[in-house]
Amino acid sequence: MGLKIYIGFSLLFMIVIGVLVFAIVPGTYELKIYDLSLNLSIVVWVLAPIVLLFIFTVLHLMFYGSLNYCKNRGFIKDEVTVIETLKNILLQKNDKRKFKTSGYKNLSSILNQFKIDVQDSAFTSSDEGLNLVVSQIKDIKAGKYVNEKSLKLNLDSDLAKQNLINKMSEQVDYSLDVLKKSDQFSSDIVRIAFLNVLENKTMTTVKKVYNNVKLDKEMALKLFIKDIDNTEFGLSKEEILKITKSLNYTSEEYLTLAKLYKEALSPDKLLELFESISEDNDEATTAYFYVLCELEMIDKIRDILTGYNENEMLPFRAILDLKDAGKHYSLDDISI
Repeated sequence: MGLKIYIGFSLLFMIVIGVLVFAIVPGTYELKIYDLSLNLSIVVWVLAPIVLLFIFTVLHLMFYGSLNYCKNRGFIKDEVTVIETLKNILLQKNDKRKFKTSGYKNLSSILNQFKIDVQDSAFTSSDEGLNLVVSQIKDIKAGKYVNEKSLKLNLDSDLAKQNLINKMSEQVDYSLDVLKKSDQFSSDIVRIAFLNVLENKTMTTVKKVYNNVKLDKEMALKLFIKDIDNTEFGLSKEEILKITKSLNYTSEEYLTLAKLYKEALSPDKLLELFESISEDNDEATTAYFYVLCELEMIDKIRDILTGYNENEMLPFRAILDLKDAGKHYSLDDISI
């Protein structure tokens, strides 16, 4: 029964009782307590306890009604809050929202211990905000860039990194911005930005930003391959020397480099490059000998080999012996 209905029926009941009592016993009654006396109509005496009971009953109903209202309001607010918690978990954010009810508080504690992810299947809910978040996360996972301001992603999360990668894929110029501010991004993001610029921009542009990047051997190899295709605006001898030295190239890696550049550079530049590299690093000696063999500089090879023991540089000694015997083989035909 609602409070208004209760009040209405109670008032009607008191009126009926009052009329009946007044009709049956219309007189007064005097109550004496010591020297005090109170003379009131019998109707008043009858209705007084009923009115008091009515007042206290109404106060009781109002009190517990208010408690239930506050409790229900807490449930409604917590229902909204738990949806926000789900959004934050999906967006890989730390959620520190407070709940008013113990049930939802326990539910939130449980949810925060799970890794919840978006499935490929269709998702619908009565909350449009949650639907939007799920849709945007699906877009990110599908390789699309979503404006960070709308999601407010945690920059250190995997989701934010994927979105950043998507942005670089869609906007090549943004990859340049990343390289220009490489100290503000993680190494894996910088690496992807560099490879993206390397693939889509000219060598002239690459040369302006590659110094901002800590190259690994794979990145350097891709850089050298691009350099080979752009020798007119390519890397200088000093730049190649600096890169290889910083990466501690092995003898095999220097040899691979020599094989890459042997067709791209003129004989003079090729010889100058690997002569300089070998002077600075003993690991490049084999590559230097390889270049000398490719350039048919036999006398220079003989001259240099005099400084080595007879059991050293055997592949090159074998090439010389074959040439002396009138047989022509390249180092690519034998194992170095």
